[in-house]
Amino acid sequence: MIKKVIIDSISGVMDLIRDQKYNEEIHRMRSPFFYRGLPDAGYRLTTSLRMNCKHLYRELEPAVLRAFTKYASIEDPALNDSVWRQMIVGQHHGLPTRLMDLTRSPLTALHFASTENNFDKIDMRDSVVWRIDMRDVNANLPSKYSDALRKHNAFVFSVDTLSELVDDLGSYDRDMGDSAFASIEPPSVDQRIINQYSFFSIIPNGMTDIEGFLEKHTSDTTKFIIKKEIRWDVRDLLDQLNINERILYPGLDGLSRSLARHYFVKRELSGDAKHSDEAEN
Repeated sequence: MIKKVIIDSISGVMDLIRDQKYNEEIHRMRSPFFYRGLPDAGYRLTTSLRMNCKHLYRELEPAVLRAFTKYASIEDPALNDSVWRQMIVGQHHGLPTRLMDLTRSPLTALHFASTENNFDKIDMRDSVVWRIDMRDVNANLPSKYSDALRKHNAFVFSVDTLSELVDDLGSYDRDMGDSAFASIEPPSVDQRIINQYSFFSIIPNGMTDIEGFLEKHTSDTTKFIIKKEIRWDVRDLLDQLNINERILYPGLDGLSRSLARHYFVKRELSGDAKHSDEAEN
């Protein structure tokens, strides 16, 4: 089931952040929630492969991965060892893949839900944060996958633990059909993956409707709609909390993007108000 929650105040945002699970067995806060933030509430959950290759995604996926590995292996020879690493590294650098980005951090998801390439559009459309309980998703896994997770006391696979079970996409698709998917923790290939607390869900070719799967096969999936009227407030709050491109995209590109928004002028200021704002910046 997918629950829908409308957030139209900062207190609603704080409720999203605070709503975590306490593990009674170990007496620690260990939430099973994974998040995905999108800048438009109308966007469907999908993968970059399907958006890019459309109805030909099944036919073109092997060619995409083969070409990427051929040209990128000079940078990362380990790409030849695992199709999962090929997809993870490719997705990380903008390659269209079947992976769907997730994060363990609600703050990171809020960042992606509250920013735009064009800052003028921040208050023009509602955005969304999806929250998925990974226990719900894992309950649908074939037994050999769920057994492996229990063996490693984990919610998600690593490249190595998944490769022990399956390392070709055809077998993975047959195992999952249209009613299950596994999630994987990427290797720390750079600081960006670490800072974003990144994870990926591996969507099988047979699953053509991710939201339909979540509606039918999970009980605690939540779609938080962030109203456009508070998106600037959310954005400014995150910047004040140091959740911004400077942190999530380490390097000069992230720094420059963060500074561009910090000095973005939403409207003309006049007189004393203008001088006060310039002094504060």
